[in-house]
Amino acid sequence: MAADEFSSIWVYLSATPLLGLTLTLVAYISAYALYRRSEYNPFLNPVAVSVALLILLLLGTGTRYDDYFAGAQFVHFLLGPATVALAVPLYQQLTRLRALLLPIIVSLTTGICVAATSAVIIARLLGARPATLLSLAPKSVTAPVAMGIAERIGGLPSLTAVLVVTTGIIGAVVGFKIFAILGITDDSIKGIAMGVTSHGIGTARAFQISSEAGAFSGLAMALSAMASALLLPWLMSILGFTQ
Repeated sequence: MAADEFSSIWVYLSATPLLGLTLTLVAYISAYALYRRSEYNPFLNPVAVSVALLILLLLGTGTRYDDYFAGAQFVHFLLGPATVALAVPLYQQLTRLRALLLPIIVSLTTGICVAATSAVIIARLLGARPATLLSLAPKSVTAPVAMGIAERIGGLPSLTAVLVVTTGIIGAVVGFKIFAILGITDDSIKGIAMGVTSHGIGTARAFQISSEAGAFSGLAMALSAMASALLLPWLMSILGFTQ
């Protein structure tokens, strides 16, 4: 009887758009609490944990993704204002930014080209289909822009979205460990590398290290998205991967 009552209540709640929003917030708050309790262990990244929790919940209750997203889209809408808000710490680093303008441009261009071509070439050697290759190319770009690029060059936007999130989580987990192994101590360099390779998730991780790393990561993420939209279609065409 209890199971039947729970099922009836869930059916009623699942028709309410705010359910998706509530589930998202509860999952992330729970994941972040676990992240803090673990003393910010990168393997317990709150984005990865909350995504896993939501997937298990939706599968366990048989809830359609469209029904969930009807409420979760309110969080999705806030991605835009959150990205714009990154301009505040960036402004605080304006003097240093001017001094590093040329190195930033060179590193951004190199990072975009290497990230896209290496991923596509490795996937091709492993036998991936053309649509998968083109979906993989913009994996290091922030999700809304990456999905648009994938659609333009013949990839699958939904697959690109999954690859973008996966790339961001991996970067947040291993990025600063790699910097430590390589002996990189400059927070501006760390931030640029995280922004180019791991977009918003990497930027959130960079802010936990320092405001300088976060500011440069936010800058790199924004400029990388803009440059990728211009460079990747041309680059994939040169490499002969466009459909």
